[in-house]
Amino acid sequence: MKVLEQSAPTNMECFFIGIFENESLIGTALAQYLDLNKLSSFGERDKCLKTWIRNFVFKNFASHVLFLGNNMITGQNGYAFSNTVDFKSLSAILLQSSEAIVSYFKVKGIKIHIVSFKDFYEICSEALKQYEFSKLYEFNTQPNMVFAIPSSWKTKEDYVGAFTKKYRDQYKRARKKNEGICVRELELDEVIALEKDIYKLYHYVAQHAPFNTFFLDKKHFSTFKKQCGSRFRIYGYFIEEYLVGFHSILLNGLVLETYFLGYDESIQKEKMLYLNMLYNMTEFGIENGFNKIIFGRTALEIKSSIGAEPIQMSGFIEHKNSLINKFISLIFHKLEPKLIWQQRHPFK
Repeated sequence: MKVLEQSAPTNMECFFIGIFENESLIGTALAQYLDLNKLSSFGERDKCLKTWIRNFVFKNFASHVLFLGNNMITGQNGYAFSNTVDFKSLSAILLQSSEAIVSYFKVKGIKIHIVSFKDFYEICSEALKQYEFSKLYEFNTQPNMVFAIPSSWKTKEDYVGAFTKKYRDQYKRARKKNEGICVRELELDEVIALEKDIYKLYHYVAQHAPFNTFFLDKKHFSTFKKQCGSRFRIYGYFIEEYLVGFHSILLNGLVLETYFLGYDESIQKEKMLYLNMLYNMTEFGIENGFNKIIFGRTALEIKSSIGAEPIQMSGFIEHKNSLINKFISLIFHKLEPKLIWQQRHPFK
C-alpha cells in the first residue's frame, strides 16, 4: 500500500479501505480509480479496426474506471482479513466500498463509468454469486498462468530432468543463446542509478502490449525496493556494463509472484531474453523452496512451454449507465479480443 501511495501510475488514484468489526480493524481492501483519458494509447501492438473501435469506446464510455482490487498484478489481491469473513458479508462490504467511492467522485464532478471487482478464484466467485454479486456481470479474460512446483524438486537439474526431449532441447538452445549475458541482482543503489534505463526497457514492453490501462510511475521500482527490501527483487541483464533487460519478482510467503519486466527488443530476439527470464524465475522458485509461481496473464503459450498451467479467474463488472449495463455481456464479448493459443505440455 505504501508503494502505491508513493508511486502509483500517473492516471491512478488509490483508496485504502479499513474494515472494522465494532472498533477492531479486521481487514483491509484496495480500490484503484483509473482515468483513461490521461493515457496516450491503450497499447500499440494490434493495429486493426476492432482495436480502434475498442479504444474509441473506452475513451468515450469507459474512461473513468473504478477497480476493487489491484490492477497491477494478477491474482486475488484485493483484500485481506485477520478473521474469517463469510462471503455474504464480503460481497456486501465490497459493494458498499465501491458505492462510497463512486459517491466521492460524484461530489468532485467526476462520473464513474465502470466499476470492476477484479480477480477471484473459482471457489470465491461461485460463493460471491450466491449473494449481492449475483446482480453483476461475471467475465473471464486470459487465465492466470501458475506453476505448481513438485515438492520433490530441489534443484534446476530436477526441473530440466523432468522435460521431454523436445523441451529439454528448447531449454539448452535458450541457455546457449544467452551466453554473453551477465545476470545479477540489483541492490537499491543500483536500481536508483539505473532507474531511467529500467523504465525505458519496461515502457517499451508495456507500450507494445495488446492492451494497457496504466503506465508505471518512473520511480516505481526504486520505491518498491526501498519499501519491501529483500521481498522485492530486481535482476539486471547486462552485456558488458550495458543494461539490456530486467525482471522483477515478489516473495510472498511460499508463493513467488512475477512482476514487471523489460528488454531491448533487438537483444531479446537474438538472445531469447524473455524465455531465459522465465527459466530464471522458475529456477529461483524451485531452489528457494516456493510452492508455486504466479506468472500472470499474457504470453500464455510460452509460459506453458516452461511448465505453467492456466487457472481461470473471474471478475465482475457493472456499467453505471443502466441502459449500457443492460447489454454489458454483449458489449464485453464484442470488445474482448478472441484468444487462440495452444497449451504446451513440456514434462514427461
